[in-house]
Parts: sequence; structure tokens; C-alpha cells
Amino acid sequence: MALNEQDVTRIARLANIAISDEQRTAVQGELNDILALIEQLQAVDTHNVEPLATPLAAHAEVALRLRDDAVAPGNCSREALLANAPAVQDGLILVPKVIE
Repeated sequence: MALNEQDVTRIARLANIAISDEQRTAVQGELNDILALIEQLQAVDTHNVEPLATPLAAHAEVALRLRDDAVAPGNCSREALLANAPAVQDGLILVPKVIE
């Protein structure tokens, strides 16, 4: 899928980016290169490939540095945790309304 100049202009407008005519040609080439790379990646059959936790695992045995899932020492009571909140009511943290 190749982008034309109208596509690049529309993408720039949607991203609120001002680009000149010279930049538009360069951006068009770069975006088309990115799309070509994505098409190459999608063409690879990965059906029987096991996912890796890290790309280094393909080359060597890697021990992941994860800590044990344990309760941290100290005061972990509900009251102590709610004391850090900027606003609390009836044991719940109050947050600003973001949706009308």
C-alpha cells in the first residue's frame, strides 16, 4: 500500500503537523518505506514460533531478573494507603470527573 501526496497531507493535518511541499515528498518516501517494512514483517510465517520474553533468549540462556511477588514490609493497611491520596471519601479515593 503506497501513500500518495494527498494521503500524506491528510495524515499531517490529522497529526496537526505543518509540513512544506519539500518535506511532504520526503515524508511520503519515509512513510512508504515504513509500510513496505511492515508488509515484509507480515509476510513471515510465525505460526509455529514460540514467543520470546527477550530477543536475547534466541542466542543464549537468559535469566530474567524478576523479584518475588511478596508483600512489602511495613504498614500496608488500607488507612495508610488512603493517607497518600489527595482526596478520600467513605474509604474510596476521589478522582476528578473526566467524562461529562
